[in-house]
Amino acid sequence: MEKIVELRDVCNVLRLGVAMCFIGHGACGIITKPIWCNYFAVFGIGHDHAYQLMPWVGSFDILLGVITLIYPIRVIPAWLVFWGILTALLRPLSGEPFAEFIERTGNFGTPLMLLGLVGFDLGNRKRWFTRIVPSRHADSWTIEKISMGLRIVVFLLLAGHGWLYIIHKKSLMDQLHAIHVDNAFVIASTLGLFEITAAFFVLLKPVRSLILILLFWKMASELFYPKYELFEWIERGGSYASLLALWIITHQRSKPFSGIHVG
Repeated sequence: MEKIVELRDVCNVLRLGVAMCFIGHGACGIITKPIWCNYFAVFGIGHDHAYQLMPWVGSFDILLGVITLIYPIRVIPAWLVFWGILTALLRPLSGEPFAEFIERTGNFGTPLMLLGLVGFDLGNRKRWFTRIVPSRHADSWTIEKISMGLRIVVFLLLAGHGWLYIIHKKSLMDQLHAIHVDNAFVIASTLGLFEITAAFFVLLKPVRSLILILLFWKMASELFYPKYELFEWIERGGSYASLLALWIITHQRSKPFSGIHVG
């Protein structure tokens, strides 16, 4: 008999992660984060115009995040897949390491997993604006597909972050210096190797205890940004959601219970 798994919790976790990505990113626009000028410059937009546009971009992001919390519909995570890829690509396009793009896989991978869970339904445009309602069973093929997708997302975001530790990204080094870590460069390299190694373990053989440790590590380590701590932490919501969703689905893959439905 085919196994049936409940994905209600997974769906809600991914939805929360999508909302956090929008709200955290939007808040950075509202406060006119200076580094955003580099990303606007990719499109030939100067500093003055960039500062004028940031609050508008930020407000729109926050609006979509709030709508996702109140009335989740397919079109919003679909937009975040595009928006998340674009904003992540702007980092290497503006001269930052390519690891910055990989590390932000949670920003676009999380909404992609949510869409994979509820179904894209490309032929029915009305359903893109219909509320996502968790209620229907999901078959084992869907479970395996989402599980593998989450493993890839988590692998990339951890490997990307570990890469940034190994190349001693300035903001990460500032975090270590802020908490008075001795031999910060050695510690950063060690943490980078740990994250990359853990990423491969998650990809090849996910273990619930390791996933939980990585979830707590990710949530804790993102608190130490010297500036914009809360906003940076919220913006990484997709990373936490992907880890938590993977932890849930790894635990429940062999248990029969109810799943999701899109109304």
